[in-house]
Amino acid sequence: MKLIFRYLKKYRAALAIAVFIKLIGTLSELLLPYILEHIIDNVVPQNDLKLVIFWGMMMFVVAVLCRYFNVKANSTAINNAHHISYEIRQSLFEKTINLTGSQFDSFTLPSLISRMTSDSYNVQAAVQQFQTLCVRAPIMLVGGIVVASFMDFGLAKIMICIMPVLVLVILFVSSRGIPLYSEVQDKLDAVVRIMRENITGIRVVKALSKEDYEIRRFETANKNMTTADIKAVTVMAIPSPLMQMCLNAGLTLVVLIGASRVNEGLMKPGVILAFLTYFNMIAMGVMGLNRIFMTLSKASASADRIDAVLQTEDDVFTVEEQGEVPVVSDEVVCFDHVSFAYGEGSGNAEDFAGEERENALDDISFTVKKGESLGIIGPTGCGKTTIVNLMMRFYDADSGEIRIDGRKIRTYGKQELRTKFGAVFQNDMIFQDTLRENIDFGRKLKEEDIDQAVDDAMASEFVESLAEGLDYEAAIKGANLSGGQKQRILVARALAGKPEILVLDDSSSALDYRTDAAMRKAIGQNYPDSTLIMIAQRVSSVMNMTNILVLDNGKCIGFGNHETLMKECEPYREICEIQMGAMRQ
Repeated sequence: MKLIFRYLKKYRAALAIAVFIKLIGTLSELLLPYILEHIIDNVVPQNDLKLVIFWGMMMFVVAVLCRYFNVKANSTAINNAHHISYEIRQSLFEKTINLTGSQFDSFTLPSLISRMTSDSYNVQAAVQQFQTLCVRAPIMLVGGIVVASFMDFGLAKIMICIMPVLVLVILFVSSRGIPLYSEVQDKLDAVVRIMRENITGIRVVKALSKEDYEIRRFETANKNMTTADIKAVTVMAIPSPLMQMCLNAGLTLVVLIGASRVNEGLMKPGVILAFLTYFNMIAMGVMGLNRIFMTLSKASASADRIDAVLQTEDDVFTVEEQGEVPVVSDEVVCFDHVSFAYGEGSGNAEDFAGEERENALDDISFTVKKGESLGIIGPTGCGKTTIVNLMMRFYDADSGEIRIDGRKIRTYGKQELRTKFGAVFQNDMIFQDTLRENIDFGRKLKEEDIDQAVDDAMASEFVESLAEGLDYEAAIKGANLSGGQKQRILVARALAGKPEILVLDDSSSALDYRTDAAMRKAIGQNYPDSTLIMIAQRVSSVMNMTNILVLDNGKCIGFGNHETLMKECEPYREICEIQMGAMRQ
């Protein structure tokens, strides 16, 4: 709930206006039964038509003001709630996009999506009710009792005796509701995860005829969420019938006792009529409190989940040596006995003291100097992409040291480090936008740099075949582009910024050998100041690199140029012979 109050504080002026307007509207509503009682008991017996009309008009004016202020308060509350919800979503997105790799792994993508959507909506609903129902319900409850007490304290005692019972029921049940709604949101995360997996991998599902299997898998997650939701709603619904029963019993007593007192001449008819109206108002106030606690239970669980992300401290870029002066060195990239294992707390081995984690990289050392290039090759899962993740500080190494341009990587700020890189990752993203914007990516690059990058990425031929050229609109994830076309656009994006270090992670797997070779030749000729680091499955893609790093199960099993590795590294030689033999065939 601290999250909600933080944002309420920011909008306190607008909230105060909404609350004040709602206060006036509710107080006006409380006046209506009192005026009605006065008309019945005091005005009508005088047989003065003008006086009846006057008080009738007064009642009409108060009713109009009541309706106006309530509508105005509700619209203001909705507007405020939407603005606060916007702020929360914006803050959550900004925090999410800046999470480190280990933090992102810890929260998981489906959970972050549900926090951005359903959790933020629950908070929005609570903020809206805070400004309306949280004002109206207590005033109706307390104000109704106070006014009714002035009219007839004897009957008011019935209401006063019922109220503590109702409030205790609400408080008891709402305390049980928060953990139940937290469980519902966790189950929703699983539903979102399966849905996202199937939408993303729909072609695989269809190709393997696994629609029924995935439907059953989703049904299980959906059933778990539904069961948890039913349990939470059922528990939170318990107060409603109990309160209704207590209120009906109280109302019956009011009618019986009131009618008896009217017959005895101890009470005027208008009083009992007004009293019944106030009793209904008090009942609405109590039911409103029940709704408030239900909404707040949901919102509290959701707010805690959102706040868990917002309060996550940056565990990568908080370093003491931030101001360290760079040393003069011909090293572009240096890994010095680097080891790393994925897992919660990645980048801080102390978090896992005494626990076994399988290393993704184990004691890796290599250096890439100015004017050199590096190829990284090895079987799937051997740690090739992990090297890029550590190089760009998506994660921090557990041990060893990484240096960029001769400077410890931990001394770089986020922007300072990553502006050095141009990168194409495995399964990289094409956004729903024009090809030009996908390449430029908001960097406001020169048109000639974009055109040059398109040429060097061997993408100009297919771009020119499109009627719109670079203004062609790519679909979500580039669904209207072939695999090779997407890869060439992604390479063009990396090249267009003229990076100091160009990282190509399996970025030519969908290209034919001739296009791949032509692209590598263009990069070598037109980007001489960029240090190329290429991760590939094909030997042909890396064999002309200055040095080649051969990985297997996170360990370095070979380092050197092609000729050296052919002589000294048997696994590399076997890969080369198999692939080259296949090419000749």
